[in-house]
Amino acid sequence: MVRILTTHAGSLPRPKTLVHLLAAKAGGEEVNEAALEREVEAASAGVIAKQVASGIDIVNDGEAGRESFFTYVRGRMTGFAGHGMRKVMQDITMYPTFLQHMLSVMAARENVSLMAPPQAVGDVAYKDDHAIKAECARLRRLVAAHKPAGVFMTAASPGIVAAAMENKHYGSLADYVAALGRALSVEYRAIVSNGFTLQIDAPDLAMERHTLFADKPLEDFLAFSRAVVAAINAAVEGLPRERVRLHVCWGNYNGPHECDEPIESLWPVLETARVGGYVISLANPRHEHEVSFFRDGRLPKGATLIAGVIDTTTNYVEHPRLVAERIVRAVEAVGDPARVIAGTDCGFETSAGYVNVAEEVVWAKLRALSEGARLASARLFGG
Repeated sequence: MVRILTTHAGSLPRPKTLVHLLAAKAGGEEVNEAALEREVEAASAGVIAKQVASGIDIVNDGEAGRESFFTYVRGRMTGFAGHGMRKVMQDITMYPTFLQHMLSVMAARENVSLMAPPQAVGDVAYKDDHAIKAECARLRRLVAAHKPAGVFMTAASPGIVAAAMENKHYGSLADYVAALGRALSVEYRAIVSNGFTLQIDAPDLAMERHTLFADKPLEDFLAFSRAVVAAINAAVEGLPRERVRLHVCWGNYNGPHECDEPIESLWPVLETARVGGYVISLANPRHEHEVSFFRDGRLPKGATLIAGVIDTTTNYVEHPRLVAERIVRAVEAVGDPARVIAGTDCGFETSAGYVNVAEEVVWAKLRALSEGARLASARLFGG
């Protein structure tokens, strides 16, 4: 039967032992590399099997071996050192008591903090492709026994690295973004050459409006976004569009999100990306209504909408019938069920130890995603 496929946006729960090792290494401590590799291997194998058992069609390794979705690049690229200070999202600073609550929650658990990432102090370049080659080889080996419908691997966008890992070297932010694009191209091409779909994680193309550019005109943010998309386009030049998808979100945190820029303001830049799919947050209560934006041929010709139909910041398990309704609304907006894949708003553990959703609940949510896709498929295709 023709049906709606399922996927998710990247990170999945890591075992506590692995979190401890990743957090220690990110904090500058020496760790037993052999023990770390064993933990990564076991965690990767575990999440692949659980995805398949949960009914997920297009799977990954849960980003098990990475300290976070973007700071992992410091171990693969030259030019980074020290620590900067990340700006707090504008909507969070609007509510001081909520800010204090978030800080206390983060301080109470072992995790890799994204608030003090390294800075760019020299030329950024991909120094050694051993890590990405090993990561791809492990994923290829571990999925072989499961034969999923598809496999993807994430990689940071030049924009999130530029926005969060402060520029102390280049003459302009645009120059920094361009250099990062050239460096990350090595990783992008390795992922595609291994037969995987490349997912470029670019929360910067929405979230930085209320973070780095919170006190600046919208046009300044859009100029930054155009530079990021130009860098991405150069980095993926020659790669098949259908093998590249772009993940855009407004920040994977359970906060007010009152300052999120509407997608209609962002789309004129996003639609110029040379990608075949857009992973968009459409399940959370701030953006669920924006699925209607995709009516009237908004998607570039041939592109797919990977619609977020599962919220990744709350422990509510969505009812499969609600998931099905969200999928059907996405299909009605796009106008073609073949151009819609059901996904999640974001990852479930964007940095090691930073979790909003309990591990058991994550898998319940993914099972609800699969069941919702089954119900939607029956409604859309019959059977």
